[in-house]
Amino acid sequence: MKHARIAWAGAVHDAIEADGQLELLTPAFTGRRVAFDEVVWLPPLAPIARPRTVLALGLNYADHAKELAFKAPEEPLAFVKGEASLIGHRAFTVRPEGVRFMHYECELAVVIGQPAKRVKKADALQYVAGYTVANDYAIRDYLENWYRPNLKVKNRDTCTPIGPWLVDAADVPDPQALALRTTVNGQITQQGNTKDMIFDVPTLIEYFSRFMTLMPGDLILTGTPDGVVDCQPGDVVVTEIEGIGSLTNTITAEQKGSDPDSGQ
Repeated sequence: MKHARIAWAGAVHDAIEADGQLELLTPAFTGRRVAFDEVVWLPPLAPIARPRTVLALGLNYADHAKELAFKAPEEPLAFVKGEASLIGHRAFTVRPEGVRFMHYECELAVVIGQPAKRVKKADALQYVAGYTVANDYAIRDYLENWYRPNLKVKNRDTCTPIGPWLVDAADVPDPQALALRTTVNGQITQQGNTKDMIFDVPTLIEYFSRFMTLMPGDLILTGTPDGVVDCQPGDVVVTEIEGIGSLTNTITAEQKGSDPDSGQ
């Protein structure tokens, strides 16, 4: 089943996909259906829980590591993101004033469904509630060290669109067999497959749960393949994952003079 969270008619609603429409689950509107273009799409996480922790992987595809001229890591390279960076489908991402290189990253996002502590790899998928699409924008101007992405690179407001759907884990038989694709203004710029992850989803859950408790709603963004390009204001970026969904996002310019890091 595909779950969504939307704003419509002055309220926030949980919904499911039904015959090409959104069927509302809010008690006063149960069964009411609305069109996709009638709503504001929000990050589709609330039916599980709001994420306490958002974990993101760097260099988790060998081709992307090669693209950036780095050796593939021997253990997961992870960093933490804040919830304020998350926005929904069809929302706008701000490109800071004066930056030279900002790119998308199409990623499979894993949503944890129950507390996970010291989980064995063989059991790891039992702790997954579902999957969604993430676009983990990176602003390379601010990068200090490829192995330690800093907050200004990966944790800016509006720079992590996710959605449109949260797809039940039961409907994704193998998270390591999903095609990924990104288009910018209708042109294909990135293609890959989750089978090429260096550390697959069960390995990541086992790894993180060794030293921290993963809680319901927590997110793991699993990295991106090669093919990233710079994005400019006005660009429409669509990140797609087979069986999960197609996430649309538009780049917008920051108001001049509003970014103290721009040097302008």
